[in-house]
Amino acid sequence: MNEQKAIATPKRTKEIMNKYGFSFKKSLGQNFIIDVNILRNIITKAGITKEMDAIEIGPGIGALTEQLAIAANEVVAFEIDGRLLPILEDTLNPYNNINIINQDILKANMMEIWNRYFQGDRLVKVVANLPYYITTPILMQLLMAKLPISSITVMIQKEVAERMAAKESTKEYGSLSIAIQYYTEASVEMIVPKTVFMPQPRVDSAVLHLKMREKPPVQVENEPFFFNFVQSSFQQRRKTLRNNLSRHFKDKLSKPELEAGFEKIGIDGTRRGESLTIKEFAELSNYFYQQIKENS
Repeated sequence: MNEQKAIATPKRTKEIMNKYGFSFKKSLGQNFIIDVNILRNIITKAGITKEMDAIEIGPGIGALTEQLAIAANEVVAFEIDGRLLPILEDTLNPYNNINIINQDILKANMMEIWNRYFQGDRLVKVVANLPYYITTPILMQLLMAKLPISSITVMIQKEVAERMAAKESTKEYGSLSIAIQYYTEASVEMIVPKTVFMPQPRVDSAVLHLKMREKPPVQVENEPFFFNFVQSSFQQRRKTLRNNLSRHFKDKLSKPELEAGFEKIGIDGTRRGESLTIKEFAELSNYFYQQIKENS
């Protein structure tokens, strides 16, 4: 397909919008990509081939969907905005390997959809240009659903991508970094300027690649307890681990019990959450989980 005909150009995007009288909904975080080379780079970073299927979230007018249809075997795209359905039917008419689902992915029965569309042993990858306002809920839902997804490659706000891929002892590192690290190996693949979007957002974007782990890098006694424990350790970033956890465990563990935990695991309570590795968090979390179980 030559680039003049691709959906992801300023001229074609304007033509499509004018044809259908479409206006952007700020509440849905609609920013369409108008640079086909960026989209092809995203697909390359995702490692999409004809032997694979793809899930897309928020296809918009079909710019990325089109490129996925060219590169992948089958594409399933979730679009929440019903106004876009006739547009997608038109723009994606040349392709017979696309399934549009008019549904909020956060409310979808993903296992049912998986069983309907993804049969056989082909790898399935998620590739999407995600709305900024709902990036984290979508990614966490996909990760916690534990679907047999091979990888997730998404265009998101640069600052959020950096937080998700952050390593310990950096200012970006936090509970979100650890949650992402627990399920995936994360890397920021490219920075994307705001000028390649219509309308232009206020900030630059980044392409985040999440390679799903076969199993987490640490063993935890109880996942909800672990994630809650990690969040509490970052509750007030300037405060020490001791201060944050004293508040978190005030009705469950005494201060001497807390100190005994720090000593047992060999972690100084005056450290801040951002200095702990996922392994250290897991060890502390497991110890305190057992202590609370014994106390109850």
